[in-house]
Amino acid sequence: MQTHRPATLLLALVLGGSTVLAQESLAQEGMKQQPPAAERIKDVPSIEAAGLASLKPGTILFTDHRDDPAKPENGLVAYLDWGKTRPAEQAALAPYPAYAEPDYLQTLNGVTKRRHETLKVYVAQGRFVVARPAESIDLAAYATLGFVAKMDPVIKHKALSPADVTPTKDPAAAFAKRPDRPWCDLGTTCIESRYDLEGKLPLGVKLANKLEDGAAKKVAEFVSFQSELRTLPPAEAAALSGLTKIDAPVTGGLEQTIFWVNQILRFGKFLAVFQPMPGDPGKTVVTTYMALAIKADVLDRKQEYARVPVLKNLLPAQVLMGNSSFNTGTSISAGLPTYARNRMTAFADALGKN
Repeated sequence: MQTHRPATLLLALVLGGSTVLAQESLAQEGMKQQPPAAERIKDVPSIEAAGLASLKPGTILFTDHRDDPAKPENGLVAYLDWGKTRPAEQAALAPYPAYAEPDYLQTLNGVTKRRHETLKVYVAQGRFVVARPAESIDLAAYATLGFVAKMDPVIKHKALSPADVTPTKDPAAAFAKRPDRPWCDLGTTCIESRYDLEGKLPLGVKLANKLEDGAAKKVAEFVSFQSELRTLPPAEAAALSGLTKIDAPVTGGLEQTIFWVNQILRFGKFLAVFQPMPGDPGKTVVTTYMALAIKADVLDRKQEYARVPVLKNLLPAQVLMGNSSFNTGTSISAGLPTYARNRMTAFADALGKN
Protein backbone atom coordinates (compact mmCIF):
# COMPACT_ATOMS: atom_id res chain seq x y z
CA MET A 1 0.00 0.00 0.00
CA GLN A 2 1.28 3.47 -0.84
CA THR A 3 2.78 5.77 1.73
CA HIS A 4 1.15 9.05 2.74
CA ARG A 5 3.48 11.77 1.50
CA PRO A 6 2.80 15.47 1.91
CA ALA A 7 3.07 16.08 -1.82
CA THR A 8 -0.15 14.20 -2.44
CA LEU A 9 -2.23 16.87 -0.77
CA LEU A 10 -2.50 18.93 -3.93
CA LEU A 11 -4.40 16.13 -5.66
CA ALA A 12 -7.33 16.03 -3.27
CA LEU A 13 -9.29 18.69 -5.08
CA VAL A 14 -9.57 16.67 -8.27
CA LEU A 15 -11.31 13.62 -6.89
CA GLY A 16 -14.88 14.14 -7.74
CA GLY A 17 -17.53 12.20 -9.59
CA SER A 18 -18.64 12.12 -13.19
CA THR A 19 -20.23 15.49 -14.02
CA VAL A 20 -18.53 18.88 -14.22
CA LEU A 21 -19.27 22.08 -16.10
CA ALA A 22 -21.06 20.88 -19.22
CA GLN A 23 -22.32 24.05 -20.86
CA GLU A 24 -19.76 23.90 -23.68
CA SER A 25 -20.46 20.29 -24.63
CA LEU A 26 -24.22 20.78 -24.42
CA ALA A 27 -24.00 23.90 -26.57
CA GLN A 28 -22.23 21.89 -29.24
CA GLU A 29 -25.32 19.70 -29.41
CA GLY A 30 -27.54 22.68 -30.12
CA MET A 31 -28.77 23.45 -26.62
CA LYS A 32 -29.31 27.09 -25.75
CA GLN A 33 -26.80 27.95 -23.04
CA GLN A 34 -28.04 28.84 -19.60
CA PRO A 35 -26.51 31.79 -17.74
CA PRO A 36 -23.22 31.02 -15.96
CA ALA A 37 -23.47 28.95 -12.80
CA ALA A 38 -22.54 31.93 -10.63
CA GLU A 39 -25.62 33.81 -11.88
CA ARG A 40 -28.00 30.90 -11.35
CA ILE A 41 -26.92 29.62 -7.95
CA LYS A 42 -28.47 31.11 -4.84
CA ASP A 43 -26.38 30.51 -1.72
CA VAL A 44 -28.48 29.67 1.31
CA PRO A 45 -27.60 28.57 4.87
CA SER A 46 -29.94 25.58 4.45
CA ILE A 47 -31.75 24.31 1.37
CA GLU A 48 -34.52 22.90 3.60
CA ALA A 49 -35.14 26.22 5.34
CA ALA A 50 -35.13 28.13 2.06
CA GLY A 51 -38.48 26.60 1.08
CA LEU A 52 -39.92 25.78 -2.33
CA ALA A 53 -42.43 28.57 -2.91
CA SER A 54 -39.97 30.91 -4.60
CA LEU A 55 -37.84 28.27 -6.31
CA LYS A 56 -38.26 28.67 -10.06
CA PRO A 57 -36.83 26.60 -12.94
CA GLY A 58 -33.33 27.83 -13.76
CA THR A 59 -32.36 28.68 -10.16
CA ILE A 60 -30.33 26.34 -7.97
CA LEU A 61 -30.28 26.59 -4.18
CA PHE A 62 -26.83 25.70 -2.87
CA THR A 63 -25.05 25.24 0.43
CA ASP A 64 -21.80 23.61 1.49
CA HIS A 65 -21.96 24.60 5.17
CA ARG A 66 -19.19 27.20 4.94
CA ASP A 67 -19.94 29.94 7.45
CA ASP A 68 -16.59 31.64 6.82
CA PRO A 69 -15.06 30.67 3.46
CA ALA A 70 -11.86 32.53 4.35
CA LYS A 71 -10.93 29.93 6.97
CA PRO A 72 -8.84 27.19 5.32
CA GLU A 73 -10.77 24.15 6.58
CA ASN A 74 -14.19 25.76 6.82
CA GLY A 75 -16.67 23.41 5.14
CA LEU A 76 -14.80 20.23 6.08
CA VAL A 77 -16.27 18.09 8.86
CA ALA A 78 -14.75 15.12 10.69
CA TYR A 79 -16.41 11.90 9.59
CA LEU A 80 -17.40 10.95 13.16
CA ASP A 81 -18.85 14.42 13.80
CA TRP A 82 -20.77 14.21 10.54
CA GLY A 83 -22.58 11.13 11.83
CA LYS A 84 -23.51 12.95 15.05
CA THR A 85 -24.66 16.24 13.56
CA ARG A 86 -26.26 15.05 10.29
CA PRO A 87 -26.87 11.30 10.66
CA ALA A 88 -29.42 10.97 7.83
CA GLU A 89 -27.05 12.70 5.44
CA GLN A 90 -24.14 10.49 6.46
CA ALA A 91 -26.23 7.33 6.08
CA ALA A 92 -27.19 8.33 2.53
CA LEU A 93 -23.83 9.70 1.36
CA ALA A 94 -21.36 7.26 2.90
CA PRO A 95 -20.39 4.40 0.56
CA TYR A 96 -22.92 2.25 2.42
CA PRO A 97 -24.93 2.88 5.63
CA ALA A 98 -22.63 1.01 8.03
CA TYR A 99 -19.40 2.48 6.62
CA ALA A 100 -16.69 3.23 9.19
CA GLU A 101 -13.30 4.90 8.92
CA PRO A 102 -10.81 2.37 7.49
CA ASP A 103 -8.58 0.09 9.56
CA TYR A 104 -5.90 -1.85 7.71
CA LEU A 105 -2.33 -3.12 7.83
CA GLN A 106 0.42 -0.96 6.37
CA THR A 107 4.06 -1.93 5.83
CA LEU A 108 6.71 0.81 5.93
CA ASN A 109 10.45 0.06 5.84
CA GLY A 110 9.72 -3.61 6.43
CA VAL A 111 7.60 -2.99 9.54
CA THR A 112 3.90 -3.85 9.41
CA LYS A 113 1.53 -1.90 11.63
CA ARG A 114 -2.22 -1.67 12.00
CA ARG A 115 -3.43 1.74 10.94
CA HIS A 116 -6.64 3.63 11.60
CA GLU A 117 -7.44 6.34 9.09
CA THR A 118 -9.32 9.47 10.13
CA LEU A 119 -11.41 11.20 7.46
CA LYS A 120 -12.77 14.67 6.87
CA VAL A 121 -15.70 15.23 4.55
CA TYR A 122 -16.76 18.04 2.22
CA VAL A 123 -20.53 18.02 1.61
CA ALA A 124 -22.50 20.21 -0.79
CA GLN A 125 -26.27 20.27 -1.25
CA GLY A 126 -28.28 21.67 -4.13
CA ARG A 127 -31.94 21.93 -5.07
CA PHE A 128 -33.66 22.92 -8.30
CA VAL A 129 -36.96 22.47 -10.14
CA VAL A 130 -37.53 20.73 -13.47
CA ALA A 131 -40.60 21.94 -15.36
CA ARG A 132 -42.07 18.50 -16.08
CA PRO A 133 -43.68 15.71 -14.07
CA ALA A 134 -41.47 13.37 -12.07
CA GLU A 135 -42.89 10.28 -13.76
CA SER A 136 -41.74 11.59 -17.16
CA ILE A 137 -38.05 11.54 -16.16
CA ASP A 138 -36.30 8.34 -17.23
CA LEU A 139 -33.49 7.98 -14.70
CA ALA A 140 -32.09 4.92 -16.46
CA ALA A 141 -31.03 7.20 -19.33
CA TYR A 142 -28.67 8.99 -16.94
CA ALA A 143 -27.17 5.86 -15.38
CA THR A 144 -24.96 5.09 -18.39
CA LEU A 145 -21.33 5.49 -19.36
CA GLY A 146 -22.44 7.40 -22.44
CA PHE A 147 -24.17 10.03 -20.32
CA VAL A 148 -21.15 10.38 -18.04
CA ALA A 149 -18.78 10.76 -21.00
CA LYS A 150 -21.00 13.33 -22.71
CA MET A 151 -21.37 15.43 -19.61
CA ASP A 152 -17.69 15.62 -18.77
CA PRO A 153 -15.13 16.24 -21.53
CA VAL A 154 -12.29 16.82 -19.02
CA ILE A 155 -12.41 13.53 -17.13
CA LYS A 156 -11.92 10.53 -19.39
CA HIS A 157 -14.06 7.48 -18.64
CA LYS A 158 -14.17 3.86 -19.75
CA ALA A 159 -16.14 0.79 -18.77
CA LEU A 160 -14.67 -1.20 -15.89
CA SER A 161 -15.10 -4.95 -15.60
CA PRO A 162 -16.40 -6.00 -12.16
CA ALA A 163 -13.50 -8.48 -12.03
CA ASP A 164 -11.06 -5.56 -12.20
CA VAL A 165 -12.53 -3.60 -9.28
CA THR A 166 -9.50 -2.83 -7.08
CA PRO A 167 -11.06 -3.65 -3.68
CA THR A 168 -12.13 -7.02 -5.10
CA LYS A 169 -8.85 -8.13 -6.67
CA ASP A 170 -6.23 -6.44 -4.46
CA PRO A 171 -5.91 -7.90 -0.93
CA ALA A 172 -4.33 -4.66 0.30
CA ALA A 173 -7.53 -2.81 -0.65
CA ALA A 174 -9.93 -5.30 0.92
CA PHE A 175 -10.99 -2.75 3.55
CA ALA A 176 -12.82 -0.84 0.78
CA LYS A 177 -15.13 -3.75 -0.08
CA ARG A 178 -18.88 -3.49 0.47
CA PRO A 179 -19.91 -6.01 3.12
CA ASP A 180 -23.38 -6.65 1.70
CA ARG A 181 -22.63 -7.11 -2.03
CA PRO A 182 -19.75 -6.68 -4.49
CA TRP A 183 -19.13 -3.30 -6.03
CA CYS A 184 -20.43 -3.14 -9.60
CA ASP A 185 -22.80 -6.09 -9.32
CA LEU A 186 -25.83 -6.54 -11.59
CA GLY A 187 -27.89 -3.44 -12.30
CA THR A 188 -25.03 -0.96 -12.03
CA THR A 189 -22.67 0.77 -14.44
CA CYS A 190 -19.02 0.29 -13.51
CA ILE A 191 -16.65 3.11 -14.52
CA GLU A 192 -12.93 3.77 -14.43
CA SER A 193 -12.01 7.43 -14.77
CA ARG A 194 -8.89 9.52 -15.24
CA TYR A 195 -8.34 13.22 -14.72
CA ASP A 196 -5.16 14.95 -15.90
CA LEU A 197 -4.19 17.88 -13.70
CA GLU A 198 -4.64 21.30 -15.27
CA GLY A 199 -3.12 24.74 -14.99
CA LYS A 200 -0.28 25.10 -12.45
CA LEU A 201 -0.98 21.80 -10.72
CA PRO A 202 1.28 19.63 -12.94
CA LEU A 203 4.14 22.03 -12.15
CA GLY A 204 3.28 21.73 -8.47
CA VAL A 205 3.49 17.94 -8.73
CA LYS A 206 6.90 18.10 -10.41
CA LEU A 207 8.27 20.46 -7.77
CA ALA A 208 6.80 18.44 -4.93
CA ASN A 209 8.31 15.25 -6.34
CA LYS A 210 11.71 16.89 -6.46
CA LEU A 211 11.44 17.54 -2.73
CA GLU A 212 11.13 13.79 -2.24
CA ASP A 213 13.65 12.35 -4.65
CA GLY A 214 14.13 9.35 -2.37
CA ALA A 215 10.47 8.40 -2.30
CA ALA A 216 9.68 4.95 -3.65
CA LYS A 217 6.63 6.17 -5.57
CA LYS A 218 6.25 9.56 -7.19
CA VAL A 219 3.04 11.53 -7.31
CA ALA A 220 1.32 11.17 -10.68
CA GLU A 221 0.15 14.13 -12.73
CA PHE A 222 -3.23 12.47 -13.04
CA VAL A 223 -5.81 10.95 -10.74
CA SER A 224 -7.62 7.70 -11.46
CA PHE A 225 -10.71 6.49 -9.66
CA GLN A 226 -13.35 3.78 -9.86
CA SER A 227 -17.06 4.31 -9.36
CA GLU A 228 -20.43 2.62 -9.51
CA LEU A 229 -23.40 4.39 -11.13
CA ARG A 230 -26.95 3.17 -10.51
CA THR A 231 -30.59 4.07 -10.14
CA LEU A 232 -31.82 3.35 -6.64
CA PRO A 233 -34.32 0.53 -6.02
CA PRO A 234 -37.79 1.89 -5.08
CA ALA A 235 -37.57 0.96 -1.40
CA GLU A 236 -34.12 2.52 -1.07
CA ALA A 237 -35.22 5.69 -2.85
CA ALA A 238 -38.42 6.01 -0.80
CA ALA A 239 -36.43 6.20 2.42
CA LEU A 240 -34.75 9.42 1.23
CA SER A 241 -37.82 11.59 1.83
CA GLY A 242 -36.59 11.99 5.40
CA LEU A 243 -33.29 13.30 4.06
CA THR A 244 -34.78 15.93 1.72
CA LYS A 245 -37.51 16.96 4.20
CA ILE A 246 -39.97 17.51 1.34
CA ASP A 247 -43.52 16.32 1.97
CA ALA A 248 -43.85 14.35 -1.25
CA PRO A 249 -43.09 10.76 -2.25
CA VAL A 250 -39.68 10.04 -3.75
CA THR A 251 -40.15 8.88 -7.34
CA GLY A 252 -36.52 7.93 -7.92
CA GLY A 253 -32.87 8.37 -7.07
CA LEU A 254 -29.60 8.39 -9.04
CA GLU A 255 -26.34 7.64 -7.28
CA GLN A 256 -22.68 7.51 -8.26
CA THR A 257 -20.30 6.17 -5.61
CA ILE A 258 -16.54 6.53 -5.92
CA PHE A 259 -15.29 3.54 -3.97
CA TRP A 260 -11.59 3.57 -4.93
CA VAL A 261 -9.09 6.33 -5.71
CA ASN A 262 -5.38 5.95 -6.31
CA GLN A 263 -4.50 8.53 -3.64
CA ILE A 264 -5.82 11.07 -1.14
CA LEU A 265 -9.60 10.55 -1.30
CA ARG A 266 -11.19 7.55 0.35
CA PHE A 267 -14.67 7.84 -1.16
CA GLY A 268 -17.03 10.19 -2.92
CA LYS A 269 -20.70 10.22 -3.78
CA PHE A 270 -23.09 12.17 -5.99
CA LEU A 271 -26.77 11.61 -5.18
CA ALA A 272 -29.86 13.06 -6.85
CA VAL A 273 -33.34 12.59 -5.34
CA PHE A 274 -36.50 13.21 -7.39
CA GLN A 275 -39.89 14.23 -5.95
CA PRO A 276 -43.03 15.87 -7.38
CA MET A 277 -43.39 19.52 -6.43
CA PRO A 278 -45.90 19.71 -3.55
CA GLY A 279 -49.07 21.32 -4.90
CA ASP A 280 -47.84 21.26 -8.49
CA PRO A 281 -47.31 17.69 -9.83
CA GLY A 282 -46.41 19.08 -13.24
CA LYS A 283 -43.00 20.00 -11.82
CA THR A 284 -40.23 17.96 -10.19
CA VAL A 285 -38.03 18.97 -7.29
CA VAL A 286 -34.50 17.55 -7.57
CA THR A 287 -32.29 17.58 -4.49
CA THR A 288 -28.61 16.86 -5.15
CA TYR A 289 -25.78 16.00 -2.80
CA MET A 290 -22.03 15.68 -3.24
CA ALA A 291 -19.74 14.23 -0.58
CA LEU A 292 -15.95 13.80 -0.80
CA ALA A 293 -13.98 12.18 2.04
CA ILE A 294 -10.32 13.20 2.37
CA LYS A 295 -7.69 11.55 4.54
CA ALA A 296 -7.27 13.85 7.52
CA ASP A 297 -3.52 13.34 7.80
CA VAL A 298 -3.13 14.96 4.40
CA LEU A 299 -4.65 18.16 5.77
CA ASP A 300 -2.23 18.11 8.69
CA ARG A 301 0.89 18.28 6.48
CA LYS A 302 1.84 21.94 6.19
CA GLN A 303 5.50 22.52 6.89
CA GLU A 304 7.05 20.50 4.06
CA TYR A 305 6.52 23.25 1.47
CA ALA A 306 7.28 26.25 3.66
CA ARG A 307 10.92 26.41 2.53
CA VAL A 308 9.99 26.44 -1.18
CA PRO A 309 8.58 29.87 -2.14
CA VAL A 310 6.62 28.69 -5.17
CA LEU A 311 4.89 25.99 -3.11
CA LYS A 312 3.83 28.13 -0.15
CA ASN A 313 0.31 28.40 -1.53
CA LEU A 314 0.04 24.63 -1.84
CA LEU A 315 -1.36 24.13 1.65
CA PRO A 316 -3.92 21.33 1.44
CA ALA A 317 -6.96 23.10 2.84
CA GLN A 318 -6.35 26.15 0.64
CA VAL A 319 -6.14 24.05 -2.50
CA LEU A 320 -9.15 21.94 -1.59
CA MET A 321 -11.36 24.92 -0.86
CA GLY A 322 -10.24 26.91 -3.91
CA ASN A 323 -8.22 29.56 -2.06
CA SER A 324 -4.78 28.89 -3.57
CA SER A 325 -2.89 30.45 -6.45
CA PHE A 326 -2.59 26.86 -7.76
CA ASN A 327 -6.35 26.75 -8.36
CA THR A 328 -7.33 27.51 -11.91
CA GLY A 329 -10.34 27.72 -14.23
CA THR A 330 -13.97 26.96 -13.51
CA SER A 331 -13.83 23.17 -13.39
CA ILE A 332 -12.21 20.62 -11.08
CA SER A 333 -8.90 22.41 -10.68
CA ALA A 334 -10.71 25.44 -9.30
CA GLY A 335 -11.35 23.60 -6.00
CA LEU A 336 -14.18 21.63 -4.46
CA PRO A 337 -16.75 24.43 -3.98
CA THR A 338 -16.53 25.59 -7.61
CA TYR A 339 -16.53 22.00 -8.83
CA ALA A 340 -19.62 21.12 -6.79
CA ARG A 341 -21.52 24.17 -8.03
CA ASN A 342 -20.68 23.47 -11.65
CA ARG A 343 -21.50 19.80 -11.40
CA MET A 344 -24.95 20.52 -10.00
CA THR A 345 -25.53 23.17 -12.65
CA ALA A 346 -24.51 20.76 -15.39
CA PHE A 347 -26.84 18.08 -14.07
CA ALA A 348 -29.72 20.56 -13.95
CA ASP A 349 -28.97 21.55 -17.55
CA ALA A 350 -29.06 17.94 -18.71
CA LEU A 351 -32.41 17.32 -17.02
CA GLY A 352 -33.83 20.55 -18.40
CA LYS A 353 -32.74 19.67 -21.92
CA ASN A 354 -34.41 16.27 -21.93
